[in-house]
Amino acid sequence: MTILVTGATGTIGHQVVQHLIQRGATVRALVRTPATANLPANVELVQGDMLDVDALRQALEGVSTLFLLNAVVADEFTQAIITLNVAREAGVKRVVYLSVIHSDRYVNVPHFAGKFGVERMIEQMGFSATILRPAYFIDNDLTIKDVVQGYGVYPMPIGSKGLAMIDTRDIAEIAAIELLNREQAPDNRALTRLNLVGPEALTGEQVAAIWSDVLNRPIAYAGDDTAAFEQNLRQFMPAWMAYDMRQMAERFISDGMLPGAGDVERLMQLLGRPLRTYGAFAAEHASAG
Repeated sequence: MTILVTGATGTIGHQVVQHLIQRGATVRALVRTPATANLPANVELVQGDMLDVDALRQALEGVSTLFLLNAVVADEFTQAIITLNVAREAGVKRVVYLSVIHSDRYVNVPHFAGKFGVERMIEQMGFSATILRPAYFIDNDLTIKDVVQGYGVYPMPIGSKGLAMIDTRDIAEIAAIELLNREQAPDNRALTRLNLVGPEALTGEQVAAIWSDVLNRPIAYAGDDTAAFEQNLRQFMPAWMAYDMRQMAERFISDGMLPGAGDVERLMQLLGRPLRTYGAFAAEHASAG
């Protein structure tokens, strides 16, 4: 029984592979450049990507369970559709898909809408599937740590509704657990959706306060200026992506990213431990310099 992991060289995918190997699974990974993949030696590598149908056919041959993770790129939806079609063609019946929380509500945010389209495809194609819906990744804030420490400002426009931020290490471990659960379950096990959330829903002011405590000096919340956020992002990402991120930030402000009843408890039961906190993240990376 082989589990195919896509996105295996990214932050979450790499950790998923590590957890699966530690739990004794047979793992195959679809990677663009095997020489630099930096995955465990006992992971079978297939060179290609999710637009390469021949590589997908090779990668999916004999696979029992697929972990579908694809990055926010312009053709993300097309990649997922092709991969799922080839998976069905190859006889794969079990899928774990990394979507996003509120994919069905943030309908004007391009990558959210695309992920919800993938969810619908998985459901209508009849896969035995778990759809993981993570909230805001705590680790996203590594990109602005220097701004926090250097300028005394938390710049992410996350608003005052609250985001149930989750550590990517928790996402990866839950994904691995769900992959193994699917691997061992009957083919006709019902599709499930699982919100992946952190232990607390934080506002912009509360995140700034956490950094203030950790750094022992005042850190201010920069506010909810999404236009300025978009312009800043355009310095290092394509304009379409910066606009996508702005739309997401505006939904943070208007809707938040809040867990459903029982979500936190369900995840703690899966992991057998508490979820990691934003405070622990801030303390870890502040001490790292």
